[in-house]
Amino acid sequence: MARSAYSEYYEEVEIESESDWHARSLEDVYETLETTEEGLSTDEARERLEREGPNEIEGEEGISPLQIFVDQYKPALIWVLIVATAVMAVVGHTIDAAVIAGVVVFITVFGFLQDYRAEQSIQALKEMSTTHALVRREGEKTEIDATNVVPGDVIFVESGDIVPADARIVAESNLSVDEAALTGESVGVSKEVGQIEEETSLAERENMLYKDTVVERGSGTAVVVETGPESEIGQIATALEEAEDRDTPFEAEMDRLGKLIALGVVGIVSIIAITELVIGDTQPLQVFLTAVGIAVSAVPEGLPAVVTLSLALGARRMAEKNALVRRLPIVEALGSVDVVCTDKTGTLTEEEMTVQRIVANRETYEVTGTGYDTEGEFLQDDDPVDADRVAEVLRCGMLCNNVDVGTREGEDDGNAAGDAGNEERTYLGDPTEIALFVAAQKAGFDHEEIATAYPRTGEVDFTSARKRMTTVHETPDGGTAAYMKGAPETVIERCDRELVDGDVVELTDKRRDELEHRNEAFAEDALRVMGFAYRPDVPDSQATDPDEGIEQGMVFLGLQGMLDPPRPEVPDALAGCLDAGINVVMITGDNAVTARAVGKEVGLRSATVITGSDLEAMSDEELRDVVDDVDIFARTSPEHKTRILQTLQDKGHTVAMTGDGVNDAPAVKNADVGVAMGIRGTDVTEQASDIVLLDDNFATIRDAVRGGRRIFDNVRKFVNYLLSGNGGEVTMIFSGTLAGLGLVITPIQVLWINVVTDGIPALTMGVDPAASDVMERDPRPPEEGVITERIVTSIVGIALFMTVCLLPLFTLNFYGEVIPGYDVTGAILGWSPDYEVGRDLAQTMVFTGFVVFEIVRIQAIRYRYGLGLFSNNWLVLAVAIAITLQLLVLYTSTGQLLFDVEPLALVHWAQIAVAAIVFALLMAIFVKVQDRYFERY
Repeated sequence: MARSAYSEYYEEVEIESESDWHARSLEDVYETLETTEEGLSTDEARERLEREGPNEIEGEEGISPLQIFVDQYKPALIWVLIVATAVMAVVGHTIDAAVIAGVVVFITVFGFLQDYRAEQSIQALKEMSTTHALVRREGEKTEIDATNVVPGDVIFVESGDIVPADARIVAESNLSVDEAALTGESVGVSKEVGQIEEETSLAERENMLYKDTVVERGSGTAVVVETGPESEIGQIATALEEAEDRDTPFEAEMDRLGKLIALGVVGIVSIIAITELVIGDTQPLQVFLTAVGIAVSAVPEGLPAVVTLSLALGARRMAEKNALVRRLPIVEALGSVDVVCTDKTGTLTEEEMTVQRIVANRETYEVTGTGYDTEGEFLQDDDPVDADRVAEVLRCGMLCNNVDVGTREGEDDGNAAGDAGNEERTYLGDPTEIALFVAAQKAGFDHEEIATAYPRTGEVDFTSARKRMTTVHETPDGGTAAYMKGAPETVIERCDRELVDGDVVELTDKRRDELEHRNEAFAEDALRVMGFAYRPDVPDSQATDPDEGIEQGMVFLGLQGMLDPPRPEVPDALAGCLDAGINVVMITGDNAVTARAVGKEVGLRSATVITGSDLEAMSDEELRDVVDDVDIFARTSPEHKTRILQTLQDKGHTVAMTGDGVNDAPAVKNADVGVAMGIRGTDVTEQASDIVLLDDNFATIRDAVRGGRRIFDNVRKFVNYLLSGNGGEVTMIFSGTLAGLGLVITPIQVLWINVVTDGIPALTMGVDPAASDVMERDPRPPEEGVITERIVTSIVGIALFMTVCLLPLFTLNFYGEVIPGYDVTGAILGWSPDYEVGRDLAQTMVFTGFVVFEIVRIQAIRYRYGLGLFSNNWLVLAVAIAITLQLLVLYTSTGQLLFDVEPLALVHWAQIAVAAIVFALLMAIFVKVQDRYFERY
């Protein structure tokens, strides 16, 4: 197999087991573990628990609250605000310092609460699936918490149980285990007692049970050999914990922005200070206060709060749609995803096998209904037929079956067979057997009645080598019959006759060929096919102790073809992704024929399929050349998944990767967006993920991507809005200082604008609806950040326009108060009035002008996204609140005292209105110019 650097990383994480428990004799296993078939004593178990530690793996306890809180202080912009707070406090601006400190507290506490809530939700999911173990202690069976299982314990498992620890099997009865969580194999593994070669691979160790795998059918007894971190799953999890977490592009950009702002503040303040001290006669204290004013205006205090709240609101909406976000910044990362690598079973499909076609009496019949719903009809050429036509093959499917049936309280979701609304039927067993069971129920068979009429007396187990299973039953007429099911070719080769319309006839070679072709046709339609047969004359000697000899001279009954149907919402969801420029790649362990058929049904763009064996024969360069043209990978292992991921990322793609098994965790952790399955996913994969799908549904991924794009648009809007406003403040103060006018606006006024009258509308922009074309655009390039060239030109342009429109307001009102009848000519002639006279009114004009300009600016930004003034009611309310707060500052004694403002007369408002109209016209012209040179957004 061709190797890559990523393959080497995968091997480091996967850790090939070095234990040899499977190769030892049972006597050696008992001796090494110092235990017996009777298990451990209570005291010995307690001592081992203290010595070995609980049967838990790293990461199961989740992230500590302290670590979550500390993580809130990582962004550079937070530290810029902390420094600004300290500076304000030192120079005596206690109110300013208190306001900035309050912003920092809000950002960190709110971010902490959101991340903590997500972590608690993950832990709640785990608590819901907390497992218990049945062990033998003091020679008696005892149920204990699975975390208290220790090496040397003798455990008992049966159908539906989660295996609590790695264990060597000492006894079993028809035991089959689903090990997909560990090995990626989608087919259950039949287990048996015995000693096997030491070199046997993990997936082929039929005498071992492994922690967190699921018993599909049968029962078994085993002695625990490894627990917790030493188990196979624990070793993978431990290595995974050591892998370094990567920042999302958004986190990196926000950190870079914070550093740029800090450097920019230092640079601007230095320039102003040097200019004032060298060419002016300003006192050093005044220079320092001016520098502080500029520093406050340059720092967008509200930006971290707005970003945090916007991401949190987006995460909450996604949670309502069954996508639990574990880290806030990943919400934004979804917007740049251009490839989604998805599992098939349970994500694209229902994960409920359903019998759809039956061959019986040399005819083919369709079966209606999906999933485990027992309502359905039998059709031939679209016409209903009596269930008696398929009764024998269905009876065989229910008798030769090890499904356990129960009921639980709950709402009727289509799986209920009793009175709707109260009881829900539950099935435990292999999905294929459940499908056969449900098909028989559609024909009216009752499992309790048929079990009573045909009591089972013996069984020949299914194994991967035999590919068939046979059960022996007493019949109502007092005889004994054997019923077989299995792979069609293995069943047919055991038959010499066929049941046709109630008559037993010879099974000819021609008929065998016909059945083979029918089997192939079913497989091409993605159906999993099983054959059925029975033997009506079982000898008494084999009735209670059958062996393979009973599987001779069978009568062929028919075929049943079943399908794990696609979720009904998946085709539309997948089409939506393709329209949005997002390629969808299905990675499955199923065979190529089934994978291609399912891909065609859900709407994948092509029928190109590469199998795991094809991948192993390819070099990295060969895979790189074809990976963009392939949307189905079949018969793959988890290692293949990581190689596909790395190749896509190397080609510049932003990849979302789904996974559920432990061996999927490396791929999920290293994807740009790791997606774990909440229903069938393992704890390790959930810990490695960024998002957990609570419904395991592909449509939820589509909705999450749409939400991510919407959130990114909103983040870009208010970043543009806040930074352009701050740029205007910096330019205004800088220009006023160079013009010898001193501070044209005070630090606390700037803080009020940044935090309150800017911050409140910006917060509500976080809930702006999506642009109509949000899922029609191609994903943005990974290297394209929030701040684009267009936004940079906007920040510069808007800053200049604000200064051009507001500086005259300051000048006219400042000099007008000092010299009655003053006009612009007087200013040009160089009159030098007392700077303190009239400053309050002039600063108030600039202060209020900024507030009005920002309101005009916010709608200009939203207009480019096709959003009308009243498309966001929260924004309308926020603007109303901002205006009201500004009026309270201007016309209340408390506001006037705190902010050093003068109440404005009607003439002053008229001046601001004229300036705002000029500002709006300048922006409209500027946007038209930008449209010629930049993308729309």
